[in-house]
Amino acid sequence: MESKNPVFSRSRQQAAGWGGPTPSPDQLQNMYDAPSYAPPARPAYRTMTLDDVVVRGFLTLGVLVLAAAAAWILNVPPMVAIGAAIVALIIGLVASFTMSTNPALILGYAVFEGIFLGKISAVFEGAISGIVLQAVLGTAFAFGAVLTVYSLRIVRVTPKLVKFGIAAAIAAIGLLLVNLLVGLFNDGGLGLRTDSPIGWAFSIVMILIGCFFLLLDFDAIEQGVKQGAPEKFAWQCVFGLTLSLVWIYLEVLRFVSYFSSSD
Repeated sequence: MESKNPVFSRSRQQAAGWGGPTPSPDQLQNMYDAPSYAPPARPAYRTMTLDDVVVRGFLTLGVLVLAAAAAWILNVPPMVAIGAAIVALIIGLVASFTMSTNPALILGYAVFEGIFLGKISAVFEGAISGIVLQAVLGTAFAFGAVLTVYSLRIVRVTPKLVKFGIAAAIAAIGLLLVNLLVGLFNDGGLGLRTDSPIGWAFSIVMILIGCFFLLLDFDAIEQGVKQGAPEKFAWQCVFGLTLSLVWIYLEVLRFVSYFSSSD
């Protein structure tokens, strides 16, 4: 006799609707053998590697050196070099504030910055023979030293260090602007760019600030590789390295000039 209990009837209907046909032993075995975890899908883009940074770094620095050599050999007029420096500054600001990974923009910066460096290097070399080679070697030494310090974890990039370094850089740039303004009314300004103990100390500080930015560049590269940043992010890392190396080169060039004499 069929039960008229509505609760029992609804329970049978739900069981039939939810359960469906009873699975066969083979189906049960397949369900048991199925993996309980599916790995996440890989990103649609290729992630950045250290090789990406190295290749793009050689390309960017190669373009910069070729442009500098061309400006040196062709002996470009000072106004051309100044114009190239202004264009490089504008491109650099755009690439920095927009975090651009556009290869054309970054290589364009390398070209214009290279023209300026080629001319100013020729001027220094004309006044003091061999100074450019000393500045190049000094920059290479600074690069190797910072890389060694970072690799051995002698100095770690912490939020506190970043804040201190950024504050020091802003203060130094502010002093440069004040020195420039004072120089309009007083020869030598505050003495920050003169062959004097104040000038020597300030140049050392500027070199150390450049090394600090180089330290940040190494950390950005390492974190980008670890966190799976897109391949194109390597261009931004290379741009940062180029800025830091140019900064260090110019400051080493000036510092060496204080202790060198023309023939």
